[in-house]
Amino acid sequence: MNRDHTCGELRKADEGKHVRLAGWVAKRRNLGAIVFIDLRDRYGITQITFDENHADLVKDVRNEYVIEVEGTVSVKENPNPKLETGEIEVLAETCKVLSAAKTTPMIIADETDALEELRLKYRYLDIRRNPIKDKLIMRDKVATIVRDVLHKDDFVEVETPILSKSTPEGARDYLVPSRLFKGKFYALPQSPQQYKQLLMIGGMDRYFQIARCFRDEDLRADRQPEFTQIDIEMSFADEEDIFTEVEKVMKAIFKEIKGVNGLTFPRIKYVDAMNLYGSDKPDLRFGNEMADVTELFANSAFKVFNDNVSNGGIIKALVIKGKNDKLSRKKFDELTEFVKIYKAKGLAYLKYDKDEFAGSLNNALPQEEKEALKDYLKLENGDTVLMVADKKAIAQVALGAVRKKLGEELELIDQNKYAFAWITEFPMYEYSEEENRWVSAHHPFTAPRDEDVDKLTTDQENCYSRAYDLVLNGYELLSGSVRIHDSLMQAKVFDALGLTKEQIKNKFGFFIEAFDYGAPPHCGVGIGLERLVMILTGTDNIKDVVAFPKTASAYCLMSDAPNVVDEDQLKFLGIEISKSEEE
Repeated sequence: MNRDHTCGELRKADEGKHVRLAGWVAKRRNLGAIVFIDLRDRYGITQITFDENHADLVKDVRNEYVIEVEGTVSVKENPNPKLETGEIEVLAETCKVLSAAKTTPMIIADETDALEELRLKYRYLDIRRNPIKDKLIMRDKVATIVRDVLHKDDFVEVETPILSKSTPEGARDYLVPSRLFKGKFYALPQSPQQYKQLLMIGGMDRYFQIARCFRDEDLRADRQPEFTQIDIEMSFADEEDIFTEVEKVMKAIFKEIKGVNGLTFPRIKYVDAMNLYGSDKPDLRFGNEMADVTELFANSAFKVFNDNVSNGGIIKALVIKGKNDKLSRKKFDELTEFVKIYKAKGLAYLKYDKDEFAGSLNNALPQEEKEALKDYLKLENGDTVLMVADKKAIAQVALGAVRKKLGEELELIDQNKYAFAWITEFPMYEYSEEENRWVSAHHPFTAPRDEDVDKLTTDQENCYSRAYDLVLNGYELLSGSVRIHDSLMQAKVFDALGLTKEQIKNKFGFFIEAFDYGAPPHCGVGIGLERLVMILTGTDNIKDVVAFPKTASAYCLMSDAPNVVDEDQLKFLGIEISKSEEE
């Protein structure tokens, strides 16, 4: 069986052609003597018409049967403008059933009322629907564009191991037991980080890979336990070189897929992003930057503000212009509870309208302080200012979350805009309460800023790195850094992390040894392919852009994975499963 055309191919110019098509029956309409069938494949839908002499050929055919049809292309008297093939039909002469189908447990149509659990259980049916199929096709287009751009710039695609060694930092590893080395385990890579740096030491100079990565972490709408990373690494390069290359890739993707030109990539230091937006992945499709009003209330008559400033806290303010009528008392109560998620004690607000103040702070603040605030923030009638007074990190993040929430709810966001930004100079370390020590904010191979080298072990809280993220519309699209290529510098970083020589050898021995044989300066990035395709396709659910995704609990409803294995297989691997007394 060989089809000679697809179901999305035929047009008015093909009138009179004898064709052979194959596909799934998307719809069957029986008008008595005549039967119409919409035949569907990946490329589209073509109407097949069985007249009174051929209707019996499909008397037993139902939706989702796979059939092969031969016939002649005819121009319709009444075209269907909803279909690209809507000007024609194929007058059937033969029909062969290639595969019968049971009644499907869900509707195979662009609009379906099937719950997500059912769609995931029967994902192979879900993929037949255009909303899923088209996203997977776009994913392929993105990968193709990436390969084309990087190959033209002399990058070499190299595959790195899936079975590797478990190393500290980051999320938990997925472990794979070894049959030959009982009691020992491989780890699935969270990213190809060490391997791509070793490729630079190996002299590959410019590497990329569309790599599968695995992280055993709590899932959310933009995370899966296995994901795909566009991995890029360059030798004899710095931030400017990698920024230029990534921007070239992004411009090519958005031009070809979305028809968008003129993209810009502003640079924002991490400390500025947190100060202005309360986030290291700010959504720049709207303004509403936060302001620091701490100095205005350093000697405030309002005890809450005064005490907060005296104890080293700050006061952040967010102005929402001209939306007083959209912000009710009920909404402020809701927002007050919302900021508590981010450990803030509360949220205060002032409304300014008809040259008068109102709101929770109206009676708490003296008139001169309110006037000073109005002048500083340039408040106009119809404006509202929301404020959080707390420790710096809490105040920034809590009010930043309010900014994002109100941006969506009050429709402040330009939904037709793609707003990129490089976030640079991330902290070198972050403090882990769980481990009671400083840990790498990025990974332990990230280079510090030149001016912060002396702070590596003496002032870790204020030590910043040469790490960078590219954000797009409030999503972290990629993360990367200039790498440490000097063994003495690497030793300092390990020392600051509290790692002993034995721990370093056990965790990174083969990797660190490689630096003793000449390592070039290098840098790179890992771009989240799924997140990029999510944005391009306008979905906020990562499952929509993955062929066979897992649930939020990392479970595959379709294949029932993970699942138990038999005792013989476990014994073969030298593994014994512990069972609780309750079992």
